[in-house]
Amino acid sequence: MKTICLYFQVHQPFRLKKYRFFNMGKDHYYLDDFANRSIMRKVAERCYLPMNRLLLELIREHGSAFKVSFSISGIAIEQFREYAPEVLESFKALAATGRVEFLAETYSHSLAALISREEFVEQVKRHAALVKEEFGQKPVTFRNTELIYSDEIGEVVAEMGFKTMLAEGAKHILGWKSPDYVYANALNPRLRLLLRNFKLSDDIAFRFSDRSWHEWPLTVEKYVDWILHPDMQGDVINLFMDYETFGEHQGADTGIFEFFRYFPKYALKTKQIEFKTPHEVTKKYQPVAILHAPYPFSWADEERDVTAWLGNELQDDAFRNLYGLRDKVMAVGGKDYLHVWDFMQASDHFYYMATKWFSDGDVHSYFNPYGTPYEAYINYMNVFSDFSREIEKKYGELMQGGGSVGDGGREAFAMGGDSRITVTEKEASKGKQARKTTGEMKGEDREGGEACVCVCEGREAEETRAVGGKDEGKNAAKAPKAVARKGAARPVRKATGDVAKGNDGTAVAAGRKKKTSTPAVS
Repeated sequence: MKTICLYFQVHQPFRLKKYRFFNMGKDHYYLDDFANRSIMRKVAERCYLPMNRLLLELIREHGSAFKVSFSISGIAIEQFREYAPEVLESFKALAATGRVEFLAETYSHSLAALISREEFVEQVKRHAALVKEEFGQKPVTFRNTELIYSDEIGEVVAEMGFKTMLAEGAKHILGWKSPDYVYANALNPRLRLLLRNFKLSDDIAFRFSDRSWHEWPLTVEKYVDWILHPDMQGDVINLFMDYETFGEHQGADTGIFEFFRYFPKYALKTKQIEFKTPHEVTKKYQPVAILHAPYPFSWADEERDVTAWLGNELQDDAFRNLYGLRDKVMAVGGKDYLHVWDFMQASDHFYYMATKWFSDGDVHSYFNPYGTPYEAYINYMNVFSDFSREIEKKYGELMQGGGSVGDGGREAFAMGGDSRITVTEKEASKGKQARKTTGEMKGEDREGGEACVCVCEGREAEETRAVGGKDEGKNAAKAPKAVARKGAARPVRKATGDVAKGNDGTAVAAGRKKKTSTPAVS
């Protein structure tokens, strides 16, 4: 009997508005409300609502024989509450069936595991509490942002009490071994690991509508035959993918919904396939080996490392600056400041700054709302500069008042509450900003205040000036014909970049990877 484990990632970042140098010190509202609302509504109508209805129908049809799992980032849930409450209710309906497992992850879909153990643990705990509040489940399985995993990260996750963790079935980690078994963490073997079968996952997520693919069209019968092929050794096939695959990345006109409607029925009909959640899989099967991963790896790009987010100087600079501010943000506290801190950590912002080329560059460009990575960096750092200036000011006032680091902290943050600053339609028409939270963000709209110092110095300042001309969009690659996820299945090349250690000893990718002349092989 072959086991299939279905897992879907659900995430939407808070998108930043176009924030110029001259906004600094005057405008402390950073979000693009129109983009956030319109994108959420679009994806809800194309993907979340129809796919949730389909899953509910399949669960009712097949009962306990069909099961799936999700992780939904905290900032995605915040946007569901604000822009698409019916989506949140549809996920609750799935949770009520008892056939769906909800996993824990980082609240902000952040890269905190690579630099700050304290922030990482705190975000995971907040997210687990949110899952309990919304779906009535205490998560026992963990999925890190973009499946980022290493021995040390796994050890921290095990110490938080999780029994199971998901990771990528990366070739440079597995070598000759198969991803279709349960493995164990090298530092704490009690943590069970489920590894994504990237080929079969991306046959659906990435290649499903690609007419140039030699296996197109993908039918249910063909797909199930692959799973049951004698050469497909192993206990469990882990199919992990973005939930937005259904209806958004792969449009309804591709037949993706019809494919998934008949997939469980045909698979169960063979009497050789069963569906289980991640926790159920690791209860049924014992680990076959220890998985050694001294450096972080992920499910993104050809390298399956962390260079999608920390692969150039722009990304490294933004990342170091952001987390260098953490202690002061925690000291200042306050709902508004902590909410900005949350959405600024989303990995998407660093992903937009990637300067990769070829097939990886196409995927990055597809997901990038900016014309170039340099525009993404400049906009992010302009927002960060204003935010850090306000934090520094409030921190100075706190120190003068005899406070200490931690006085503001997370205890001032109402977990799960809607602390987002919004603009009412009436006031927006007058060009004024209002807030839903009680109290104004202090230090706002100061008239006659001195201009903020530009954060882009040296080479960054030259790049800032360079992208201001007419040719700034030249390097923006066109969207590929079929793109499903940031990091679709591609051949793996080992990263050759240096690896540094964070303050807590966690491995942090640094520097650029060396290019290789090895041709891509599909």
